[in-house]
Amino acid sequence: MRYVNRLYDTQLQDRLKSAGAVLIRGVKACGKTETAKRLAKSSTNLLLEADARIASFSLEQALQGDKPRLIDEWQEFPKIWDSVKVSVDESRQKGQYILTGSATPKDDAKLHSGVGRFSIIEMYPMTWIEKGFASGKNSMSALLQDGQVEFEEISTTTTDIAEKIILGGWPELLDSSEQEAMQFLDDYIALICEVDINRVGTTTRRRDPLKVRRLFESIARNISTEASYATLARDVAGNQDVNSETVAEYLDALSRLMLVNMLPAFKPHISSTYALRLTPVKHFVDASLAAGALRLNISKLSSDPKYLGLLFESCVVQNFRAALANTGAVLSHYRNSAGKEVDLIVELPQGNWCAIEIKLGFGQADEAAKNLMNFHDSIDVSKTAKPSRLIVITGNGFAHKRDDGVIVVPFASLGKL
Repeated sequence: MRYVNRLYDTQLQDRLKSAGAVLIRGVKACGKTETAKRLAKSSTNLLLEADARIASFSLEQALQGDKPRLIDEWQEFPKIWDSVKVSVDESRQKGQYILTGSATPKDDAKLHSGVGRFSIIEMYPMTWIEKGFASGKNSMSALLQDGQVEFEEISTTTTDIAEKIILGGWPELLDSSEQEAMQFLDDYIALICEVDINRVGTTTRRRDPLKVRRLFESIARNISTEASYATLARDVAGNQDVNSETVAEYLDALSRLMLVNMLPAFKPHISSTYALRLTPVKHFVDASLAAGALRLNISKLSSDPKYLGLLFESCVVQNFRAALANTGAVLSHYRNSAGKEVDLIVELPQGNWCAIEIKLGFGQADEAAKNLMNFHDSIDVSKTAKPSRLIVITGNGFAHKRDDGVIVVPFASLGKL
């Protein structure tokens, strides 16, 4: 598999200069190991029987090797965290270890604080710019921080967008066909449901693969929405009795596997009689998982513009999450009891924030801009600063700034920070 430069490459180089050990955590198959191997001078993979046997006899032996040493899937032996900490303390050297993990350790794993020794990088599947799907003419930082936009026309079709969503951000699918991508997604989800789901958390009760699969499908059907646990439970139940507590426990397991990302509610001070809705919006770590769960090919997906629009929204949100990971930015959404909503709120480390609407078609930009202006005007400035940028992300059209100040940018025009 060919390696494509990631936005995390520079981050890892910088972190190794400032910390004794760097932890890269992210969903399975997002590219953690390959990125780490670019800088590691030796490695051990604790999922491999031979390497796991060494670690079971001697954690210190598992640390032996040229530095930086990669310890892949470290969560299989959580105590190795403390061994790395001790080694870093004794050597007092930077850039000694790179740990990667695709799951959060069990609750009963006793870990000492790694403050001052470990630096953590959150890693996500590849963004459109990393995969070469976007021109990158408009910098995301220039857009969010300075409100700068350069004119560009993007003629992406709904079929193009459907194809890019199904291929997703998986490095393994860089040069793959539609059929290969669908098989990858089917296998990936099957392994999650049948194997990986039972490797996280503290429960000793085996989770039912069929229920996990139904939960995948339910999240997929309710992607980019505030579906409640009760709604998901009805989908998962089938002919059985499944309550919200079971769904919450299953969702926690999927979150530990870093497969599900909740977009929390934004809580501004609004001059309105309507109450805020605080339910988080559900997203997969990659929108392709929704298409895979429902076994949708390019033709089926592109022929359903309403659902494609929801997947496109999820894709954009997750690309923003990936691009802004490790910067201190906070992502959320807004919705009130009257149904007024903003798809994505980005709070930047500098203190300013941006309100973003996401629309599949350029023809929806006017309506989205009007909604953003209404939202802007509803902010109580005595308690909350108004958003510094109002932005509409579209699937196609022209990158430009409107007379009302709202910026419209096709997603395929956005580039790196």
